[in-house]
Amino acid sequence: MHKFTEEQINYIKEIANGKYAAEITELVNKKFNLKLKVSQIETCKRNHHIRSGIDSRFPKGHIPANKGKKGMSPEQYEKCKPTMFKKGQVPQNHKPVGSERIDRDGYVLVKVAEPNKWKLKHRILWEQANGPIPEKHRLVFADGNRQNICLENLILVSYAESLIMSRRNLFKENAEHTKVGANIAKLLNKAKAR
Repeated sequence: MHKFTEEQINYIKEIANGKYAAEITELVNKKFNLKLKVSQIETCKRNHHIRSGIDSRFPKGHIPANKGKKGMSPEQYEKCKPTMFKKGQVPQNHKPVGSERIDRDGYVLVKVAEPNKWKLKHRILWEQANGPIPEKHRLVFADGNRQNICLENLILVSYAESLIMSRRNLFKENAEHTKVGANIAKLLNKAKAR
């Protein structure tokens, strides 16, 4: 790692205007007999807020060099054609409706529609048996296992009850204990409301 001297930094400031980092690197290496890389000069410029004044972006209204030209020659196209996607072709990693996957949080998701609509499996199961989940309510797993999806393992609680359960450490690994904790949270929430 090279530590730039005050003299070197001042020299870079003097010559930077209108020059790219590669040009500056060449001049600095020549003057101080160094073997610096372009990345080192770029880092120095960034650390010492040295600007070259070069704007390498395309100006507004710029016309690209390949505008109106075909992407590739007919010979190139014929070589590439066998590996190109065809219209209506289904990708190899496509999952049909009804497929399941596990997300990074451990929840099981079910594909319910195309092109890519997924829904939580435990919510689907609950809604089939009990109707839609009320607003400001959520389902919790009694035994804490997000992949144990059965009605006996699902508890419907409000957001407020869920917060009480979290604060009072009422979520347990034992399903029966968690169900008791949910009932305690319901009572505490009702008492607070009164």
